[in-house]
Order: sequence, then structure tokens, then C-alpha cells
Amino acid sequence: MIRRQFDFRSIEIGRWVTSAERDRAAELFHDALCDLMLILQGPEALISLRGSIALQYGSGGRPGVSAHYDPSQRSFSLAKNAGPGSIAHEWFHAFDHYIATKCFRNTPGGMFASTAWLSDADPISHPLNDLLMHCFKTILLQPEGDQPSELFKHSVQMDKKLGQLYYSKPEELCARAFEAFVQDASITNHFLVKGTKASPEAERGLYPQGGQRERINVAFGDYFGGLGKALDAKA
Repeated sequence: MIRRQFDFRSIEIGRWVTSAERDRAAELFHDALCDLMLILQGPEALISLRGSIALQYGSGGRPGVSAHYDPSQRSFSLAKNAGPGSIAHEWFHAFDHYIATKCFRNTPGGMFASTAWLSDADPISHPLNDLLMHCFKTILLQPEGDQPSELFKHSVQMDKKLGQLYYSKPEELCARAFEAFVQDASITNHFLVKGTKASPEAERGLYPQGGQRERINVAFGDYFGGLGKALDAKA
């Protein structure tokens, strides 16, 4: 039913997932995806990115990782019993990847739109693209537009502390900002998103806070509201 309704390319269930676990996960997935559709004010085709992405549950993930998006396969995976709250984050990775070639010219196949924007890739002029690029700017830069945002600074500090490059990647920053936007919506679904307000990551400033969070929410609302109207008009 989920595959038919949203037109996902495929849905794969791991062989260690029991029938009862599969049925329960299907209910949770369906509710979360319907809530995401309502929050984004768009049709089913937006959720499946025009049928281009695949879902995997209890299959295709990485050891020790509860959820993962694979650009090479255009699929996102949730581990069995370990993925609740990760759907919004992984969906945005899929969207960020999908939209790159619609926003920028000559981007490499695996590049995210957020990364392309920060790399000064050649943009494709369109009102919706302008709104999305404003989202990236609001997430990654100060309002004046010439210095890194507080979210970016906190993420760089955490990466330095851990000796890694993860939290400060533009695609990760934007996925966490999208999580905050979804969690701040009037619809609450903990299978879709959780932890952007009260979690160790939130306490360390790894999610948007205060005025920046408010500006990001407005920017995402403007973009997805416009995108939803455009998609509905084409339907």
C-alpha cells in the first residue's frame, strides 16, 4: 500500500524482520510519511521524489548506524528497532541529493544541492530555486551573509573535538535544520523526527536555536509551500 500510494521505486524488508515487525513498521512508516506530506504541503510524488527513491527496513544499512541514505542507490535504510525519529533527516538527504541537478548546472552525480551551493556551483535561475538557496543561506550563514552561522560554528567545534568531519558537512547541517523545521510543525510524530529540542546534540548546539531556528522554519515553509503549489498545479 505504501509503495502504491507514494510510488516509491521499491521497498525492501530484511530477512530477519518478522511478519509482526514488518506490519508494525508499515503502520509507523505510513503515518510518518503522511504526516511529512501534510507538513510539506505537497503531494505523494514529493515524498517519493517522483518515484526515484527506494526504502529499506532492516536491510541495506551500515553496522552501528540506525539510518542511512545511499546516494549511489538513491535509497534510505532504517535499521530494525533502531530507526525511529530518523525519517525526516534521511528523507532530506534524499531530497537534497535529488534536487541538486534541478538547482545547479554540471554537478557531479553524488553531490548534494547544499554542498553545491556552498561550493558556488552555477545556479539554474528559477523562483523556487531562489527560495531553496535562501534556506541554505539561512542555515549556513549569519543574517548578514558573510560569516558562518551559529549552527555552523557549533558543528565545527564538535567535529574538532571528535577529530572528524561530519556535523559540519553542509548536507548534515541542512538535514538537521530540516529535522527542526519538521519537529516544530503543528503535527507531532516521533517516528518521523525527535531530538531537535531535548537531546545531547541539541544541548551542544547541533540543531538550530533561537532566532536562527525561527528564520530557518520560515525559509523552509516558504520553499515547500511554493513547491507544493507548483506540484499540485502540474498534477
